[in-house]
Amino acid sequence: MYPPVRLVAIDMDGTLLPTFSQSISRRNAQALKAAQEAGITVAIATGRRTAYTAPLLDGLGLQADTPLITSNGAVTRTLGGDAMDRRHLEARVARGLCGLLRGFGAMVFTFDRLGRGELIVEDLEQTHGRIAMWVEANRNAIEVVKPLEKALQDGDDPIQGMVCGGLSKMKDAEKALKRSEWNGTCECVRTEYAVRDLSILDLLPPGVSKGSALERLATRLGIDRKETMAIGDNWNDVDMLEWAGQGVLMGNAALELRAMSKMRGWKQAPHNDEDGVAAVLETAVARRAAVKV
Repeated sequence: MYPPVRLVAIDMDGTLLPTFSQSISRRNAQALKAAQEAGITVAIATGRRTAYTAPLLDGLGLQADTPLITSNGAVTRTLGGDAMDRRHLEARVARGLCGLLRGFGAMVFTFDRLGRGELIVEDLEQTHGRIAMWVEANRNAIEVVKPLEKALQDGDDPIQGMVCGGLSKMKDAEKALKRSEWNGTCECVRTEYAVRDLSILDLLPPGVSKGSALERLATRLGIDRKETMAIGDNWNDVDMLEWAGQGVLMGNAALELRAMSKMRGWKQAPHNDEDGVAAVLETAVARRAAVKV
């Protein structure tokens, strides 16, 4: 029997957000606030960068010290903008990854700075063709640099890289990375959206993941992993689901992940389109209240 939850890390796309939506449902929003009011630290853990995450939480009444674990664990800030943690991918490594992976799909590098140049792409048309919604939402932050290597100068390190394309192409890219001289110089985390034939490989600093960022956050807050819950739906959530004492997989996750959840002892939440996060948080809040009584 695990103790009541004191910290919960929640993925955004496919978990907190409904499918094809950029708005958090009313029930999920109310559950986030109720969890905070019950004394649970609510952290958002997403592959999105901070500037693409915070606006979705505006107007929900969340505390300014709400932790945002962004860029798959490379950067952690509060909702109010205070820095908590940051890791960089060496520019030297990023340049090498360009040469290895640009033939597999559209490449993007993210820098931890505001405004144009926060996102660097080499071919906007290629990028737009695969992730058009993302391009339109982030257009003011995107700068086109060709070749990408010109934007990756020593001393100006990005926080992450990204390659996106079809599912099979990205699996080939991942295999190519594992066979290359660059294997071990970065973390490679895959996210898949099968209905769109879209896969994203995130290229992160060594040792960086949502799981490692969650562990550092829990240590900072003095919270044991048994008191920590993680809720997610995709492959980039696996590390945090494994680290948290209480892992919860969304009902809309891929079949392979749902089979894995049975072996790993993760609980299963309802579908993201059925306010699955709210259902989990409401139970966690009720349990804390029962223990206090």
